[in-house]
Parts: sequence; structure tokens; C-alpha cells
Amino acid sequence: MKPTIDEVNVILDEADCLFDDKQVQHALDKMAASISADLKNSNPLIIAVMSGAVIPTGHLLTRLSFPLEIDYVHATRYDGDIKGTELKWIVEPRCSLKDRVIIIIDDILDEGYTLEAIIKYCYLKGAVDVKTAVLVEKDHQRGVSVAVDYIGLTVPDRYVFGYGMDYKGFLRNANGIYAVKGL
Repeated sequence: MKPTIDEVNVILDEADCLFDDKQVQHALDKMAASISADLKNSNPLIIAVMSGAVIPTGHLLTRLSFPLEIDYVHATRYDGDIKGTELKWIVEPRCSLKDRVIIIIDDILDEGYTLEAIIKYCYLKGAVDVKTAVLVEKDHQRGVSVAVDYIGLTVPDRYVFGYGMDYKGFLRNANGIYAVKGL
């Protein structure tokens, strides 16, 4: 059930700011520098994981000054909820992944199931190498073992939103990374 705008405003007002915009921008700069150093000569295909990765991907792309292509995948376990369930594939990438270096960009590494499934999908479709980048890694036990190549920030095991991450479909546009009070 979607919260009311008043309820969402209370969540935002009471939330703890874990990282402000300046700190997030610094993390994005560091991620972009690492990605550029590693992949500037590989003509990578960037795949953004929708909807959460739209904001971190946009910020990263403006920092990458080498040839690349962009596509997206929409796969989700949350679908507007605060607890993950079975993975739903909504949209697959349109570009061919065959013989490509892929960089999957996502907003957060939480339990790891979605990222693991997307990595497997890319290799199944013929990718020669798959790198992963997440703006935020949550500090907790994972359901699966997923190695992330580029991590912006680490957050405690709390429910977070902002910079692409949502609270029940809202607050992806928050200009910082926040933790919901009590969650």
C-alpha cells in the first residue's frame, strides 16, 4: 500500500542523513576515476538497473570521458515495497551483449540476488567480462556471494533512500543518502 504524501514527508523529515550531496559527489568522482582507469579502452556497454540506478548512472556517465554505449535492464525484487521478494524481469537490454565488456550500475547492493541474476544473464548472453558498480553497499550478510568492482559508499544495515534508492516508490530524488528512522 502506497503511503500518503504526508506520510512520506514525515519519513523524510525524521530520516538520518548518512551522506550529504558533497560526500556522494566525492564517492562518484572516485568511482568514475577507477572505472576510467580500468575500462577506458574497452568500449564498454553500461547497463543501468532500473529504476534505482537512473540517478547514480546519470551522475557517473558525465564523469566518464571515453567511448561507451548505454542500455538498461529493469529487474526488481522490491517493486515499490520495502522487502524483497521473487525477482521480476520487466525489461531486458536491447543491445547485444555478445563479446562485450559490460558495466552493470545499480543503486545499492543489499542482499545481492538481483545483481547476481543480472551478472549471470549477461554471461549467458555472451558478455566477455562483466563489471559491477553500486553507489551504496549495505553492510550486512548477503543471501548470495556477489563481488562488486566499484563501490561508492557503505551504509549500515538500515533502510536507506535517496540518490536513486526509494522508500515505497518515493524519495529517489532526495539529494543525499538517508536512513529511515526505526528501520
